[in-house]
Amino acid sequence: MTEPTGGTSTPRVTARAARRRAEIVEAARQVFTSRGFRGGSLGEIAERVGITHQGVLHHFGSKERLLVEVLRDRDIEDGPGSETLTGAAFLSHLIDTARLNTTRSGIVQAYTVLSAESVTPGHPAQGWFRTRFADLRSEVYQALRIVGGIEVGEAELERGASAVIAVMDGLQVQWLLDPAAVDMPATLRMVINSLLAGWGRPALPQEPNITA
Repeated sequence: MTEPTGGTSTPRVTARAARRRAEIVEAARQVFTSRGFRGGSLGEIAERVGITHQGVLHHFGSKERLLVEVLRDRDIEDGPGSETLTGAAFLSHLIDTARLNTTRSGIVQAYTVLSAESVTPGHPAQGWFRTRFADLRSEVYQALRIVGGIEVGEAELERGASAVIAVMDGLQVQWLLDPAAVDMPATLRMVINSLLAGWGRPALPQEPNITA
């Protein structure tokens, strides 16, 4: 298809800007992972991309907005959403996510560093993490409620949801420090099944043994 005269420059500039933004976000992820948000500078991020400090601000406006994009990019990396999954299917999805995380240590490391740092007063990602944990607790709670049935009390379901999330995040720290010693998906499956067994519910179905 032939573009009208003067109509070719805008798509080219837009595509170039999108590529540059992606490069900046990746550089920011690396810097924030190694130095934390407060320790990482826009100057170092700019240097990794080969532009100026002002160039980074041109694309994102501020360091805080850049951090939000790094976190948003992580959500995109998580792949398709799990909104349609319920009950045991959602719990199995959590195990699948743990398995996926073993293939992307950089993203796991960035999440772990920034989530720990976000508990400090005034951290710009604190609201994002607070909302993320609240949403995840609600999702895990609903899944456990479906699997556990009406016999399991609300308070116990809430504690179960918090425990599952704690295991997921705690495993990530251990795995980052010693990957060979920690099997994240198998351990998470064991903990969830132990929880279900305590409620007299069947274990999650095992996946077929797939050889890579």
